[in-house]
Formats: sequence, C-alpha cells, structure tokens
Amino acid sequence: MGADRRTVDDVAALLARLGHICDTGFALAIHIRYTRPSLLYRTYRQEWIDHYSEKGYMLFDPVVRWGLMNSGGVNWHDLREQDPEGVIAAAEAHGLLHGWTYATGPATSRTISGLTRSSAPFTDAEKAELNGIVDAIHAATEGIEQYDETILEALRALG
Repeated sequence: MGADRRTVDDVAALLARLGHICDTGFALAIHIRYTRPSLLYRTYRQEWIDHYSEKGYMLFDPVVRWGLMNSGGVNWHDLREQDPEGVIAAAEAHGLLHGWTYATGPATSRTISGLTRSSAPFTDAEKAELNGIVDAIHAATEGIEQYDETILEALRALG
C-alpha cells in the first residue's frame, strides 16, 4: 500500500507541475486502451470542456487523432490543415492559444496530452520538460489495471 500511495503522491506532484506551466489548462488521457483512457485529467475552463463535449469534437479533433497515430510532440497550429471541423480554431476562441500535444507509450496503452498556455508558444526547453512530466506520469501509472479500487479512486480524485 505504501508504494501505491507513493504513486498517488508522485502523480499529484507531476499534475501540479503541469498546472503551473499550463496556465490555460491541459488534458491528459492516460493509458488509452480501446479508445478509452484509464485516467483522464482536464483542467481547461469548464466552458470549453462543455463546448467540446456538446459538439462531439473528440470524433474530429486532429490533436486526438494525431496522438493516437503518433508518438512524440506536435504544435497545434501545425495540425490546422487536418482540422476541417475547426476544433483548433474553437479552442483558440475559448482562450487556448498555444497548444502542444505530446503522446507516449505503445498504441495499446498510449498516453496523450494537450497542453496550453496564454502567453506564448512553449520553448523547446519547456516542451522537453512537459514531455518529461507526461512520460513520468505514464510510467508511474503503468499497470494501473492491477491497482486496487482505493488507489484508483485516489488517482481519479486528483483530476
């Protein structure tokens, strides 16, 4: 139980760091299996989360599609040509101006992040730090399907 509690504490600290860097929020879909994440954290404003859900954007989101098909990182503006539904423009209209997506892990257990901030695009050094944080969360939650319900609830409560 001590190691499991340490996992929760580690993930909490990593999420706090993401929150500090990503002032307009982030989404983190952890260990996606069969198109469903084992854990999902979203810190975007509720208005955007509701709009995204109401419009069914996940079905068209080039950021999600890219993350499911690729490992590594991409700036959201580089996906505009793959966005006929205007998801990225809608995100910008909701204040998500500078987006970076990083995807890690095998296709059978992928973690995808959508990371944003208001001031300016992330620098290469910041992207490297963000990628490292996402990698650390992915690694810390490896084997999540074997966690007991108490630990799973504690992890879910972080978001």
